[in-house]
Amino acid sequence: MDVIALDLRLSKDGALVAVHDPEVDRTTDGSGAVADLTLAELRELDAGRGEHVPVLEEVLDAVRVPLQAFVGDLAAAPVLAELFLRRDLTSRVEVASDREAVLVETARLVPGVRTVLCSDSPAAEAGSLVDRALAAGAATIAVDIHRLSLEAVESAHAAGLRVTGRAVNTLDLLRLARALGLDGAATDFPEIRSTGRFTA
Repeated sequence: MDVIALDLRLSKDGALVAVHDPEVDRTTDGSGAVADLTLAELRELDAGRGEHVPVLEEVLDAVRVPLQAFVGDLAAAPVLAELFLRRDLTSRVEVASDREAVLVETARLVPGVRTVLCSDSPAAEAGSLVDRALAAGAATIAVDIHRLSLEAVESAHAAGLRVTGRAVNTLDLLRLARALGLDGAATDFPEIRSTGRFTA
């Protein structure tokens, strides 16, 4: 894979942790919102096979490929920016969000950071999505592939934006991604890339 995407959330005491859901109930042996638990409390939880909830720095140390960090909370932007600057991550990590304010603030704090506007807007609202992405300074839009149309992709490309689809989890959706001329595709099943290489 070219990039690994992960969701970042702030603990109660302001640590960036890599956890998908806003609550820990589904993915750990604990319960409650990530935002209501301190880092020490999160570290006590079993996230499967004895693993703990990782902080972002641990992920960075363990993974060598580029990362896309999804951030939904504006309060996380300064924490992420401090880490970007301290570890010189601008070329290695791009920031994705469904909130323009997060992208604008991160770009203000970290000049040159690459940003992605995520949206589940219908294809009919492509013009609005392109305008939102341009206003936020995003280089890419990431959209639910079921909501994309060729016209929407062409409109984004004409505006100089990259377009990625998510979640491309079947060969039929991989074929659709290629037919739409997408610049990338997010999947929950990385093996689809090799499976579909000659058949899609």
